[in-house]
Amino acid sequence: MTNTMTQDSRQNPQTIVNRVTSIGIIGNVILSLFKFLAGIFGHSSAMVSDAIHSLSDVLATFIAWLGIRLSMQAPDREHPYGHERLECVASLLLGTILFGTGLMIGLSGLKTILAGHYEELQAPECIALIAAVVSIATKEGMFWYTRHYAKVLNSAAFMADAWHHRSDALSSIGSLIGIGGAMLGFPILDPLASVAIAVCIIKVAYDILKDAVSKMLDTACSSEYEKKLADFISAQDGVDRLDVLHTRMFGNKIYIDAEISVDGDKSLTDAHEIAESVHTQVEKHFDNIKHIMIHVNPMV
Repeated sequence: MTNTMTQDSRQNPQTIVNRVTSIGIIGNVILSLFKFLAGIFGHSSAMVSDAIHSLSDVLATFIAWLGIRLSMQAPDREHPYGHERLECVASLLLGTILFGTGLMIGLSGLKTILAGHYEELQAPECIALIAAVVSIATKEGMFWYTRHYAKVLNSAAFMADAWHHRSDALSSIGSLIGIGGAMLGFPILDPLASVAIAVCIIKVAYDILKDAVSKMLDTACSSEYEKKLADFISAQDGVDRLDVLHTRMFGNKIYIDAEISVDGDKSLTDAHEIAESVHTQVEKHFDNIKHIMIHVNPMV
């Protein structure tokens, strides 16, 4: 897995983005059409709803692609710090879509349960059950595929899109249980499964929204990351002490502000070279660094 990840990271990021997006959109369109027809001819309202959920993934994948492409733009006069936060905006949109989808599925299931009309529903056909199995396998595969490249690109938008695929797989599991239960004479399992899956989808949406908001608010990196970074800087040649360390997330990139103490008897040139060395070594050994500011204090 590590070797594969290394090989993928050497590819052109835009090529990866376009390939993952194309597979996601084409796969979802084909799967949605298949599930919709299976729901119609198999007399399964759960499968028709599942098809609509898959169709929403087409929009989600497109938003993820657009957000990543925009975030890759070079800095300009109006945005001198780059455009990485546009990917967070894409994640916010994806999370909102996912939340709305889960809410719609849950309310629909609750409405059916409370109305008590599920006893009147026609038993689904076998084609609907087959469509649910195919959907679970396909969407789980798309989840792992998209998740892999989200890690390669360190992309929050693609990671959100991956979890959107996973939510669709969970939705199809609910459809499988509901359809199977209805075929066995327990029609109430269909709406009950929909409600349970809706809760899972809403939880995933919450996690995606929370992560996107956190990255847009200049949230500091984890304490583990800062500890590792502090130990690394303190161990560099010429650094007597690390006085201050601040980190913040800027989209999927990291800003670092540090103050180091060096021997006060060193010349300005020597102190500057130490700071430059620390700057270079941190960028070399830590990924996704957007900018580092090293301030030098005299050690007396």
